[in-house]
Amino acid sequence: MAERFTDRLHQKASGIWKAQQQHPFVRGIGDGTLDVEKFKYWLRQDYLFLVEYARLLSLAAARSPDLETMTRFGALLQETLATEMGLHRAYAAEFGIDRRELEQESPALTTRAYTDFLLRTASLGNFAELVAALLPCMWGFSEIGQRLAAQARPGNASYEKWIAMYSSREFAELAEWCRELLDRLAARLPERDLQRLETAFLTSSRCEWQFWEMAWRLECWQI
Repeated sequence: MAERFTDRLHQKASGIWKAQQQHPFVRGIGDGTLDVEKFKYWLRQDYLFLVEYARLLSLAAARSPDLETMTRFGALLQETLATEMGLHRAYAAEFGIDRRELEQESPALTTRAYTDFLLRTASLGNFAELVAALLPCMWGFSEIGQRLAAQARPGNASYEKWIAMYSSREFAELAEWCRELLDRLAARLPERDLQRLETAFLTSSRCEWQFWEMAWRLECWQI
């Protein structure tokens, strides 16, 4: 069986993804030891990320090459706006953070850099680059969720809900759909174009690691 293009990407990013899975923030969710202030910081920043991610999905729907793909991205957009952001709001409420406070949060430098990269790629790159840039968020979170779900439960209700969401069969199926889409788009492309997809994928993978690091260090603007 021929190697999938996304297998090549996974291999190229293996060191980055391993660093994500071993990051102390991720390990802290898995074993329940993560400082709740760090999780609350991540929650606020990830809410802002999801707002911009929804814009990315809107562009993906608009630029889709066929109605089936457009429909899937449209459904994913609705799922992000309603379900995933709803979960974030519910988490926030548990910690005494209301919706207005979430929406008035200022993006950290890492949040701004990551979302700006995604939207720039979606606007100026081709559709395959757009998909390559968004795939690490879906696929990487699915792998992390499944790895954490295979461990002992963390004994923290909030972290257990987080793990349950990202280790779910539905989330894994979404990541696999996005992989298959990118494999189809990459088929028969010349190597120079595949290199551009690889660059987009690796850049997003690095941004994913940086997002964990941002939350772990409670990143703030220095001036």
